[in-house]
Formats: sequence, structure tokens, C-alpha cells
Amino acid sequence: MTDAAAGPHTVGRWLADRAVTDGERIAIDDRGVRTDYRTLYARAADLADALAAAGYGAGDRVATVSGNSTAHVVAFFACALSGIAFVPLSWRLTPVELGSLIARTDPALLLVEDEHDALARAAVDAAGVDAPRALLGASGIEAVVPAARTASPSRAPHDDDPLLIIYTSGSEAAPKGVMLTHANCFWNNLALGQAMPITADDVVLSILPQYHVAAWNVQPLLAWWHGATVVLERSFDPGRVLHLLAERRVTTMMGVPTQYRMLLDHPAWSDAELASLRRAVVGGATIPTDLAMAWADRGHALTQGYGLTEAGPNVLHLPAAAVAKHPGAVGVPYPGVEVRLADPVSLLPLEGVATGELWVRGPSVFAGYLDDEAATARTMHDGWLRTGDLVHRDAAGIHRVIDRIKEIYVSGGENIAPAEVEAALGAHPLVTACAVVGAPDPVWGERGVAFVVRVGMLSADELLAFAGERLATFKLPVRVVFVDDLPRSTIEKVARGRLRQIAARLVSEPDPLKEVHRDDAR
Repeated sequence: MTDAAAGPHTVGRWLADRAVTDGERIAIDDRGVRTDYRTLYARAADLADALAAAGYGAGDRVATVSGNSTAHVVAFFACALSGIAFVPLSWRLTPVELGSLIARTDPALLLVEDEHDALARAAVDAAGVDAPRALLGASGIEAVVPAARTASPSRAPHDDDPLLIIYTSGSEAAPKGVMLTHANCFWNNLALGQAMPITADDVVLSILPQYHVAAWNVQPLLAWWHGATVVLERSFDPGRVLHLLAERRVTTMMGVPTQYRMLLDHPAWSDAELASLRRAVVGGATIPTDLAMAWADRGHALTQGYGLTEAGPNVLHLPAAAVAKHPGAVGVPYPGVEVRLADPVSLLPLEGVATGELWVRGPSVFAGYLDDEAATARTMHDGWLRTGDLVHRDAAGIHRVIDRIKEIYVSGGENIAPAEVEAALGAHPLVTACAVVGAPDPVWGERGVAFVVRVGMLSADELLAFAGERLATFKLPVRVVFVDDLPRSTIEKVARGRLRQIAARLVSEPDPLKEVHRDDAR
């Protein structure tokens, strides 16, 4: 069986240890199907051995298209035991988008869940990718492993081997693959465990899709490190989540503000049994004050977290007891995470009470972007990760996000890069210019509004249908505003601040999808 005793910080060791000390404890509850630690490790180790026998090894990348499942976790730990990078890709993308990521990943092997096989086939065809492909699960890759195109060395994993490669949107149009090593994930989870401990008696509800870094490095991996149970959910249904909180006696969970809002708004909320829940962590955006108060009124104050994929992701946290005292704040650094504020122009550090770009340093900061040294160099500065977020630090050292220096907006926990949306809209032959900004939304956090300069007759419905062939549905703007020209702060730069003000007014009006033409955008 595969030797997990490799580098001291390799993640496969965690599962191997739990199989010995907590073998009969339940590691995963997947829609009622329970898998104990001994079985989970045996499946992962057997698959790791089979991968090695078929020619896969350290330095390879295994891409996946899968919902949250036990089989997906087995594949992850098999890669962790083998020094292979695990690259979970989003099943929410169009075939063209997904095909582009598969091509850029250049996987040695593509693993697909049966439910998403048609999407994966269309994506592979669209990208013209030639890589061995297999279905996940006991009757798929765990039964027969296709031979590798080129044999890779079989060795125990090293601390600096990439473990997870997560694609994340940036200020540029194309998503970038964030490489997180075994050591990155080790230190990230060590810090998380010090700030928000998980014990073997915990039951963790995992509701975020596993193509997100938080679905691994915010609670689930820490749970598997310490022998807790992870309840895997494939999608977010607020009624079902409220039922699971009671039935499974869930003790801790993590979600985005949109999900906590949907739980609060569900008819079953007032009668929901939440007695077992002792910690509910919020990430992806700052907790709205009214949402924090409503949860606190039920006796379950929310814990604020702040992070980004490139940082592993955990950077700042605000304990539940402090959320009410510091509304809108995102807190203080996790143990072992160093932060500073820097002037965005001079890049000089700012001391004391200040507002500047948040920089992060520490062993959980990523190893770089996949095959993109130039983008990595732009993001790093003398060993510091530049977050692109404008943050205020008060006299007590508590941080508050003011704005994004980069233009990303967050809708329902999903990072959306305006440049990517603008490229899809701008590809229409009747569009001469466009700009997309995020506007505040009480449920989704932010929604996209597109300001478009057109020639000829072009409706909002036609433009959105055109863009929908190139973009996932969640990336499409909620409103299209046709303008004669885009406002600019200089000849080169669009005045996005002005557009955000207009967009904020528009999304509060009735019928947000209604086509409008505005002259005040100029």
C-alpha cells in the first residue's frame, strides 16, 4: 500500500493516521451513505497504487469535473498520497469555458462524475484535448485506471508538491490556476484549527462546491485531519440544510452571505432546530449587519472570515462575539499569517490606523499561478501577496474591507471578473464598447450591470443570449444599460465609480432585467 510517510507536511498523512487511530469513526456522510476512516483510506491508497501502476506520478495533474461526493474525496486523497496535483473544475461552466480550463491544465488524466459526463465530453471536444478519461467511483477509476500517455516517476509526495490547483478569476479576463502545495494546505489548516478548533466530535456541514478552495481548506480538510465527520451536500437547498442541521446534529458549517440569507428567509427558519450548531462561518463577502443581527437573535452569532484562494485562503477572521461590536469588519490575522497595509501607488508600508492595499505573507501563501510566471510576478512583491483589496485598519488592529482595487465583484460567493464578461459581450458585432460593474444586492451580495455602447438594433435579450453561449449563467449581468458613450476618468480608463453609482440605483428599481437607455452614464 502507498507509503504516506513522506514529507512531514503532506496531507495524505492525515488520512493514514486517522485510519489507524479512528478507523471506525465516520469520515463522510454523503446523502446518508457513510464511509468510515479505515474504508476511506483503503480506497484512496488502493487508487494511489493503481495510478502508480498505470504510469501516473509526482508532477502530474489530474483534473476533475464532479459534484461533491465521496468518490471525489477518494480521488483527492489518492492524488495527495501520490504527489499528483488535484485540479477540480467547475461544472457550472459552459463547454467552451470548461474546455479552455482543461486545455490550460493539460491534465495527465481527466476524472468525471457520471452526471457531468456529457458536459465534460463537449468541453474536451471544444478544446481538442487528448487525455485519458475515466468516470469517478468504485465502478470507474477505482476499478480500472487507463494507462498514462507518458509514464511519470512514482515516489512519495514532497511538501512542496502542488496538492490543489484551483482556478480563480482575476482582474484579467482569463481565470488563473492557483497552485497550493501540501505545505500551504498544512499551514492554512493549522492556522484555522488554532482560531476555530475542530475536534473528532464535530459534525461539519460542507455546502460549497468542491471546485472552490473553501470546500477543502475551510473546515473539511481540518475535519479529516482530526477525525470529525463531514456531511457532504451536492447543492444548496435552504430547506434541506435546515433539516440536516437538526437531523445530523451539525456543529459547524461555512457558507457565503447569500446562503445564510436564504436560510433566514426560508419559511422553516423560525421553527428550525439549531441547538447543535456552535459555529457558523461566513466567507466570500462581509456579513451584512441586518443578517448578523438576525442570526444572533436566534442565538447563533456568525463568525466572519476573509481570505482569497492565493492565500490558501484564510487571512483574517472576526470571532462571533466581536461581530456585533465591529459591524462590517473582517477582523484580525489568523495565527501564523502576517499582513500589512501598503500604499497602492508607492507600495510603502503604512503603520497604525491606515487605509491601503492589504498584503499577506506566510507559509500558506500559494506557490504561484499555473504556467504563468508573469501573472505571479505581478501579484507578489518581495515575498508579499498583494490582495488587490483596499482595507482600513483601526487602532485596535481590526481590518475592514473598503473596496476592491481590482475590479472583481462577488455574486452569491462567486468571483466574477468584469473583463471576462466584457469580452463576451464585446464579441457581439453590434457592440462597440462595454463596461461591467457590480451593484449591491441584498441576497446575492452583488449583481452585474453592463453598460453597452451599440450600433444598429440590438436588444438586451439578444445580447444576453449571445453572451450566454460563452459564459456561465451566474456570470451574466442582471441588467443591460445602453449608453451613447462610457464615462472616462482619463482617455484610457473607464470611470467605473460613476457607473457603480448608477448601477446601484438601477438594480433597486422594479424589473431589473428591463432594457434601459441612460444619458447620465456619460
